[in-house]
Amino acid sequence: MNNYQNLCNNLKELKLNQISINLDEYIDKVNEGKISIVDALYELTSKEIEVKNFNAMNAMVKVAGFPHHKELKDFDFDFQPKINKQQFLDFESLRFLENNSNIILIGNSGVGKTHLATSIGIAAAKKRVSTYFIKCHDLIDQLKKAYLENRLETRIKHFAKYKLLIIDEIGYLPIGEEEAKMFFQLIDRRYEKKSTIITSNINLSDWSDIFVDNMLASAILDRLVHHSSIVNILGSSYRTAEALSKVGQKDN
Repeated sequence: MNNYQNLCNNLKELKLNQISINLDEYIDKVNEGKISIVDALYELTSKEIEVKNFNAMNAMVKVAGFPHHKELKDFDFDFQPKINKQQFLDFESLRFLENNSNIILIGNSGVGKTHLATSIGIAAAKKRVSTYFIKCHDLIDQLKKAYLENRLETRIKHFAKYKLLIIDEIGYLPIGEEEAKMFFQLIDRRYEKKSTIITSNINLSDWSDIFVDNMLASAILDRLVHHSSIVNILGSSYRTAEALSKVGQKDN
């Protein structure tokens, strides 16, 4: 077996697939004097790094648990003209993560809160920032289950580790006192250390209706609101508009 074959085997063993795929082309270029060996190695390794980064980015997006792959470029700002597009472009830049700041999106059902939160999360995951998306009731269920199994601390540590945690739909279901205490522990653990995005259909002044206990509601809000951007989304429901549009098409 000659060294060329040994090299191919080494590349396969090291899983340097891009170098392996492009090797013959670059050997020919070097032999023809079209490129130096240093430039050839640089371009080959650059291709390898590019593909590995792309695969790592896709893996980060996949494990983040997003409900859909909707990015900010897919959001219809014309339908919601009261939303400050520039503000969300700033969120998408991930500048808020540098200060461990939070984002709280408040608005009625269907105005695009989940889409916007997801788009920021996807931007973070693409930059290989540890990101996780979860519905509030799923989060509460997981914390309750962990508590009953005597592993609440482990589960709180799990959710506390993410650089960006997105908790969607706070307020759609009431949260009991014991569950609120667990939720507080998580928020307190993340306070000023990590960033959290919250979406809710309930105004912050009415969060005592969600958490039942006024003191707990205040303690949770105190930690979320400090160092946060609060965006009230006023507009019509996309889903209602789409449903009405379909009805109109049938009538025609």
